[in-house]
Amino acid sequence: MKRIPKPVFFIVALLVLAFTFTAVFGVSYYTGDNKNTVVKGISDIRWGIDIRGGVEATFKPAGDVDATDEQLESAKAIIELRMVSDGITDYELYADSSNDRIIVRFPWKSDEKDFDPATAIEEISSTAELTFRPGKSYETTEVGSDGNPVYKTPKDDTTEILMNGSYIKSAQAVVNQEDNSYAVSIEFNDEGKQLFGDITTKYLKKTISIWMDDVMISAPTVNAAITDGKAQITGDFDAESATALANKINAGALPFKLETVSSSNISPTLGENSLTAMAYAGVIAFVVIAVIMIVMYRLTGVIAVISLAGQMGLAIAAVSGYFTTISSFTMTLPGIAGLILSIGMGVDCNVITAERIKEELKQGRTLDGALERGTKNSLSAIIDGNMTVIIVSVILMLVFGPSNILSIIFGESTTGTIYSFGYTLLVGVIANFIMGVFLTRVMLRSISGFKVFRKKGLYGGVKNG
Repeated sequence: MKRIPKPVFFIVALLVLAFTFTAVFGVSYYTGDNKNTVVKGISDIRWGIDIRGGVEATFKPAGDVDATDEQLESAKAIIELRMVSDGITDYELYADSSNDRIIVRFPWKSDEKDFDPATAIEEISSTAELTFRPGKSYETTEVGSDGNPVYKTPKDDTTEILMNGSYIKSAQAVVNQEDNSYAVSIEFNDEGKQLFGDITTKYLKKTISIWMDDVMISAPTVNAAITDGKAQITGDFDAESATALANKINAGALPFKLETVSSSNISPTLGENSLTAMAYAGVIAFVVIAVIMIVMYRLTGVIAVISLAGQMGLAIAAVSGYFTTISSFTMTLPGIAGLILSIGMGVDCNVITAERIKEELKQGRTLDGALERGTKNSLSAIIDGNMTVIIVSVILMLVFGPSNILSIIFGESTTGTIYSFGYTLLVGVIANFIMGVFLTRVMLRSISGFKVFRKKGLYGGVKNG
């Protein structure tokens, strides 16, 4: 068996425990009465409507505007874009074309104190600004709830605005007859026709990016000067992505603002008291599992408990916004269930490894041989079980995520909650591979190098001699 330096165990164990502590409790400090968050923890998680309640709002076009069905769908698309970009995945969004109404339900912010619906809806209902800018430089990159990168905040030369959405007459998804590929067709008004012709002449063979507020939604290259007022954005589009981009462009070109018809609070179905009770139950369950693992598997059990703590911390970090490259995520009751299920799989992973090592020791192998064979023989069973769950989680996220593929069958209200379950289950299983498979084996091989820890009895075998 390939030995790992002895100090590695203590370094890895301390790093895992420190990471878990900061992931759970976060890191922050106060300047007067202002809280400054350095690292986000559980308290920064945005809880779903079922746990903390939220807001229900109904919007309509301001003034006497009679919006078309396409304009309502565009307005709906931009509201959805804002929520997804902010990590709000537990939402319900409907467009009532017969009454020119858009209905939305979404949870409170994590730091909400006043619970004022009028204030809460400002983050999603303010008028979106569509802009065309030179280049495609951006300052930050986040990961959207659909797993794709979100490029935010223009920088350098990209801060210059060449034109805005008021010059766009319409945008729609089209199919090119030559190769049956999808594209987005944009038609400009009379003023926009002249302006866009001048812009494409100046930036020929260069990139012009399209931004919605501070989020870059497309960055096409100008292949030819466009002077007829009709442009096409081509690329790796399918019907869904082309339609989505067209809706976003139309949303930035809406000739009206949205005004709030009504807003109200939504009471949680679970409540924060129940959440506190669940937290206590989770801590007690973890302590019980830790005691059982240590009693049953001794030193192997201790290492398993450390890896389980790390797995829990990593899963929480992927939800809370601990990592700056991964946006925060709305945690719902099904999301908590997915997290618990993944922790259970982590326990199963460590039990399989510990039992394999125990069996090898009972067959008379040396400690190094038992660790080598035990960890190797357990790997295939662990991978088989976890890969199945990963496939199911990905399918749930694709089907019930922002694309809403099966919302016609199951209803749109199911999309956010089931997506939350799939997401937490996926990140929990990935954390299990990192902590329960990789780091557990690193710690085992490291600690077995100490003479005091080379007794077979510490790994579940019979005592030496």
